[in-house]
Amino acid sequence: MRTLYLLRHAKSSWKDDSIPDFDRPLKKRGREAAEMVGKTLGGEKLSSAVLISSPAQRTRETTGILLKSSKLKLEILYDERIYDADLSRLITVIGEVSPEKTELILVGHNPGMEYLLEFLTGSGQRMPTAALAKITLETASWDSLERGDGTLEWLKTPEDLET
Repeated sequence: MRTLYLLRHAKSSWKDDSIPDFDRPLKKRGREAAEMVGKTLGGEKLSSAVLISSPAQRTRETTGILLKSSKLKLEILYDERIYDADLSRLITVIGEVSPEKTELILVGHNPGMEYLLEFLTGSGQRMPTAALAKITLETASWDSLERGDGTLEWLKTPEDLET
């Protein structure tokens, strides 16, 4: 059994529209949400996790805040293929994870994250900014994922964590 956490980056700033999409930073609300999500992930008792993130500014910031607030010590990889990725590319990235790793945290963008959630679990739920989904996978390795292999254990949004 494997566990996949899907995290959509936290809320980014549109304050300066001259900044390219890739370089947009988080806004204050996004930083606060990333901290709440980190505390949630810190309670998950991860034992052999790797975190793979898009290298965009907003995902890097989300990842940094998440790790600080979760107090997790994880292997972190930044993969350019996650930025603006479609479902096929996300499946490829996941498939390259070492079979020894049984837990993966994937930090990325919509619509790819929602497509991946639906592909693996059949759940067509929305993933707003800073949404975190936990999916258990009945598969022997990361490179053998197929439609419907996952069970959505939960999906938490910043609004869920505020209560």
